Amino acid sequence: MRLYPQVMDYRRLGNSGLRVSPLCLGTMNFGPHSTEAESFAIMDAALEAGVQFFDTADVYGWKPGEGVTESILGRWFAQGGLRREKTVLATKVYNPMNRDGVNDPNDVRLLNARKIIRNCERSLERLQTDYIDLYQMHHIDRDCPVDEILMALETLHRQGKIRYIGSSNFAGWDIATFNQEAVHRRSLRLISEQSIYNLENRAIEAEVIPACRHYGLGLIPWSPLAGGLLGGVLEKQKEGRRASEGMQKRIEANRDKLGKWETLCREVGQPPALVALAWLLHNPVVTAPIIGPRTINQFTESLPAIDLQLSKETLGKIDEIFPGPGGEAPLNYAW
Repeated sequence: MRLYPQVMDYRRLGNSGLRVSPLCLGTMNFGPHSTEAESFAIMDAALEAGVQFFDTADVYGWKPGEGVTESILGRWFAQGGLRREKTVLATKVYNPMNRDGVNDPNDVRLLNARKIIRNCERSLERLQTDYIDLYQMHHIDRDCPVDEILMALETLHRQGKIRYIGSSNFAGWDIATFNQEAVHRRSLRLISEQSIYNLENRAIEAEVIPACRHYGLGLIPWSPLAGGLLGGVLEKQKEGRRASEGMQKRIEANRDKLGKWETLCREVGQPPALVALAWLLHNPVVTAPIIGPRTINQFTESLPAIDLQLSKETLGKIDEIFPGPGGEAPLNYAW
């Protein structure tokens, strides 16, 4: 199997005309776990491999108000070499961004017009760019009117500061509500939903995935390896983060499934992490799973998933091990 695909199979993000790589480079580790130099090297390797879809968030870096990870991306873009032009850049807004000790009732977990516009402008400064390709709401805020949120996003779009909008951690009915309001306003529609989705957690198959399909959203799964649980954890359970008490409890709770899973992957002849990513890519609603490497090796080890084809027999065996919610609602719970 090739390390890098010879021809990257770029995909449309939902029904939009925006084309992105079938893997999305998640940057959450940049700063907390990867040094700036390591982060730069990973991003350079990504572009070299054809992975040009990068995902970040204003809150990443986890230092109140600092936007550590966005700032690392900004300094990487500032090196030139057409790095910004080659990258499809996604970031997010929702979480608090004030520094410690600053009490601002409009900077808690919410999405009002004041916060959206202010935080977008601050993200642009940190990212050292004039525009964001995909601006995502990091979570749903049901206390703020949908038309106010869309108005703020439309304002940023008219100003040329954002190109497309997406959601993250939305329920199926939230996706429907936003897109129906957008139709009514004749305004920007969601083109993507970023949600937790992996073999251990298939809950979104009941309603979120059907909503994405109906409204033409591309799905961007986060945590595709369930925090490492699907990455061959039984063989490596005493290494790194796998040795943590929390992970050990998860392993014990899922030991039977994991044993069957890792046995199946050995039969397929591929590492469990690649099979888990390939399983996601077989879903036509999925555009690009997010991989969050801490090292270049972790990045390059993920690339062969793009080419990995799983047989119907293998997909059936995977469903037997991780059955999910039983299909789409309401047929998964009613006649």
